[in-house]
This record gives sequence, C-alpha cells and structure tokens, in this order.
Amino acid sequence: MKKNPQQYDGMGGGMGPGVPGGARGRLNQLINIRTFTSFRNPVFRIYYGALLGQMAAMNMQMFARMWLMKKLTESPMIAGATAFANAIPMLCLSLFGGVIADRVQKKYVMLIGQSVSALVVLCVAVTLSLGYLSPDVEGSYWILIVASVFQGTIMALMMPSRQAILPEIVGEEQLMNAVSLNTFGMNTLRIFAPALTGFLIKPLGYDGIYYIMTGMYVMSVVFILFLPRTSTIAVGGGGALDGIKEGLRYLRGQRTIILVLIITLVAVLMSMSYMYLLPFIAEDVLHVDEAQGGLLISISGIGAIVGSITLASLPNKKRGLMLLASCFILGLALTGFAFSSHWYLAMALMVFVGLGQTGRMTLSNTLVQYYVEDEYRGRVMSIYMMEFGLTSFGTFAAGAMAESIGPQWAIGGFAMVLVVFSILAMIFIPTVRRLD
Repeated sequence: MKKNPQQYDGMGGGMGPGVPGGARGRLNQLINIRTFTSFRNPVFRIYYGALLGQMAAMNMQMFARMWLMKKLTESPMIAGATAFANAIPMLCLSLFGGVIADRVQKKYVMLIGQSVSALVVLCVAVTLSLGYLSPDVEGSYWILIVASVFQGTIMALMMPSRQAILPEIVGEEQLMNAVSLNTFGMNTLRIFAPALTGFLIKPLGYDGIYYIMTGMYVMSVVFILFLPRTSTIAVGGGGALDGIKEGLRYLRGQRTIILVLIITLVAVLMSMSYMYLLPFIAEDVLHVDEAQGGLLISISGIGAIVGSITLASLPNKKRGLMLLASCFILGLALTGFAFSSHWYLAMALMVFVGLGQTGRMTLSNTLVQYYVEDEYRGRVMSIYMMEFGLTSFGTFAAGAMAESIGPQWAIGGFAMVLVVFSILAMIFIPTVRRLD
C-alpha cells in the first residue's frame, strides 16, 4: 500500500498540540525549505532520533574495533577476518530478514535488534574491563570476532526492516529527501564520533568507549518505543523459504533494480576495505596515532555532509548519472589517498572520499526503493543489505594482499578497479545513466 507523505503530519502541523502557534509557524517555515521537508513528519523525527543513536554507536565501534584489533594482532589479514566474520550471517540470514520485514511490524524488529546490539556491546565492554580482552592475553582477539558474528546476525535480520519502513513513514516522493537526511545525520556523526572516540581512548580506555556505545544503543531503543506501528504487507501463505523464492522470482524480472544492485555491489566491494585497513595506513604510512586517525575519518564527513545536503535539495532527476559519478569520485579519491604519504594531502582527499561515498550510498538506496513494488520491498532491500556482507570478502582479500604487498597497494588497487568500472558503466549501461 502506498503511503501518503503527509499521513503523520496532522499533529499540530508536525509539532504536537502543546507547541505555541508562533513557534510552530516559524519551525514549519524553516522546514518547508526543500532540503528539510521530511522533518515536517513527526514520525520521521522519532525514527531519526533512533537512527542517530544507532549510528553514533556504530561509528564509535567501527573506529574503536579496528584500532583495538591492530593493537591485539598487528595483522591486516586478521583485521579483514573480523569483517569476514561479520559478513557470514549477513549472507546467510539477510533474505530471512527481508521476509520478516514484509510480514512483521518493523517497529518490533528494530526494537529487538537494537536491544540485542546493546547487550553484545556491553559484553565486550565487560571483557575489556575484566582483562579478558587484552594484548596481554594471547588469542583474545577472538572475542571481537565472535561479537562481529553476533552483530552481523542482528544486522541481517533487522536492517531490511529499518530500510523498508522509511517509505511507509514519508512516502515515495519524499524518499530521496528522507534518505539524504539520514545520510546527512550519519555523516555528521562520522565527523564527530571517530574524532571524539580517538581522543577519549587514552583517558577512558577501550572499555569506557564500549560502555558509551551501550548507552547510545539504549537511547535508540527508547526512541523506537515511541514509533507508531506502520503497515505490514499482507503476504500470501507459506513459509519463509516460499517468501524468499517469491521475492527472487520478482527480482529476476526487474532489470533496472538488478543493474543498480550490481553497480552497488562492485562499488562497495572495491571501496570499503579502506575502513578496516586505515589504522595500518595511519600508523605505518602517515605515522599518526588514534586521535589523528579519528580526525582522518572525521574529515571525510565534511565531504559527506556537503553531498547529503546537496542530494536532499535536488529534484528527482538524473539520479542514475549521479550514482555513477559518485562511484568515479570515490574510486579516484581513494586511489590518491592510498598512495599519499603526506598528512594534509591525505586529509584533503578524504573529503572527496566522503563526498563519493555519500553519493553512492544515498542514490543506490533511493533508486532501489523507488523502483521496487511495496509488497516486495523488504525482500529486495534484504538483497541490497546482503551485498554488504559479500563485500567483506573483498575486505578479507584486501587484508590478505596487504600482508604481502602492503596496505597502500591493497586499497589503491581496488580503488583503481572502481575508477575503470565507473567509466565503463557510464559508457555501456545507458539504462542506469538515464535513470531519474
């Protein structure tokens, strides 16, 4: 069932009955600007609060985990294995997560997923506090790998619901705006969370960081509790496997969606390894510590925010061409970053990495959701999310390559493939290039 973008907008103009008319009018005037129109929707604002709590924790965790893994092992391959461990359940369970998203109230799926995420992070924090996870304990890095397996399971079962609920909240015409604002929030956190984490590691320790992450997940749970129930799609009878087969049969006939999924898969496969290998570039090539490493990731958020605001302000035109251009910018910037040994040049290039990354994320998500039919949305988004599990094979391969040829060639080699692929896609895949 198609949703009206304004269906939740009747609560006092989107503010609630207790807000004075003058203040409500001024806020409505501000968010009538095209860039922020989704914020008129009160349910989107609640969803956004939950998203920020989750993404704050995830940004902190991504940074803390990769630096902690380097301290524990000094091995790029084992760092890649952590990503691989996260990927296995995403590959095996994402399709079931899609069936769940199409059959179960998405609010409840998100609520359970975020609660379990908080529990997993809390367990890691406790093992750090008790000294079980430490460079002094041989093989203790397995705790992080096991935690990654659990978190991959949560992501596989929850993320299709989190993605598929958005059109039910804002409607299809506001979808690109809402996705762009989501990306804007994530990228704002990308600026502050890694830098803050890097500076807090020394005074608080890694266990303190994980306790803060637990609090962020709990905050997300509180916001989700206030979400109203959205619609569930009435799917025909049969078990989960029947639902998966039905979704795959539908996707087989959707050439446009398949092409966008292939481009997304290649882009993520060739670009995401830098996140896990960045500590090796930072310490061994740029010769900086955790604090400056956090700043390096945060600086990419500047370009990402510029990209998010720009996309949120644009009409629904030439989105396929912008997707391919974003992949090209991402590959080119990563190639330059990989082979740069100068701190300031590396920071400048990371701005463009963030710009390309946010364009790729926002536009691929928007195009897939825009062209899919409502009753198959959860299952198609589960395939979209499953691609991120597949990319961990690339991260593991890059880690193995880094052991023998170094992290610069591992990251740079993958990025150069992305540059070539983007150019060829622009030339030979006009279907995507012409998508609005």
